[in-house]
Amino acid sequence: MPSATGKTVILGSGGTIAGTAANAADAVGYTAAQLGVECLVAAVPALADVALECEQVAQVDSKDMTHAVWQRLAQRCAHHLVRDDVTGVVVTHGTDTLEETAYFLHRVLAPSRPLVLTAAMRPATSLQADGPQNLLDAVTVSRSGPGGVAVVLAGVAHAAADVRKLHGWRLDAFGSGDAGALGVIEAGRWRAFRTVPPGAARGLETIAGDPAAWPRVEVVTSHAGASGRVVDALRALGVDGLVVAATGSGTVHAELAAALQRARDAGVAVRVVSRCAFGPAIDVASGAVDARTPWQMRVDLLLELLAARASGAAARR
Repeated sequence: MPSATGKTVILGSGGTIAGTAANAADAVGYTAAQLGVECLVAAVPALADVALECEQVAQVDSKDMTHAVWQRLAQRCAHHLVRDDVTGVVVTHGTDTLEETAYFLHRVLAPSRPLVLTAAMRPATSLQADGPQNLLDAVTVSRSGPGGVAVVLAGVAHAAADVRKLHGWRLDAFGSGDAGALGVIEAGRWRAFRTVPPGAARGLETIAGDPAAWPRVEVVTSHAGASGRVVDALRALGVDGLVVAATGSGTVHAELAAALQRARDAGVAVRVVSRCAFGPAIDVASGAVDARTPWQMRVDLLLELLAARASGAAARR
């Protein structure tokens, strides 16, 4: 078991929190992923007396996140989370795909110890730099918060299963939908509102192998005037799975629905969720409710296809 006074491991992956701009007043025209994780820690004097260990896993603008980085992050998180001297792990990340990475780690690892992702809406050089406080709060949650994967920004912790980015530039850009936040960090202390939703870990073996060979899963959107031609084109290109960001509670344009059926008939896996920021997709026939976002469903379908591929390969041996 980890010690209550053990280390927090901080894994850097780039993002705005590590970004810089030529002008301190510029909170938009900056270059992401410029500073190493050691520099981010050095900017937080309150962390000087905390037992920390830093590792740079990647250095990317999160809009350019790749499956290869996901795989590496999952492997390094898993490596550190089983160490007896580690209390929790913090990952610094960009905000653009933060919710996707958090959900991916939640579904692959579902750790019993805290795995906390944090980020920033302003670069490190900004007059309004929010990265230092977010990093400090994330370390606090990693040492006294709940087990499982959480996202911490603007003093609020969100469960990876619920978090989504709701604003393009505001400092409090993230929310937890209908579920609500996990808790808050107040005066340097963790205060819980609810527990982290449990998750069943797919395991690192699911994502073994070359990420370039992972199944191709794309997201398409139902909208006014949808023709289905994008679906037909993706099917012709050999896509393995499609996630539909549907209107309302899960409705799909008739022409798009016809193209999706052609894709299913050709062996393409198809899943439907709502494109709405809040509220689930509802299957009228069964009454089943699915509150996953399109990006979460894409992660789940990707892992499902990877697991099926591995199972098929094992059966053939």
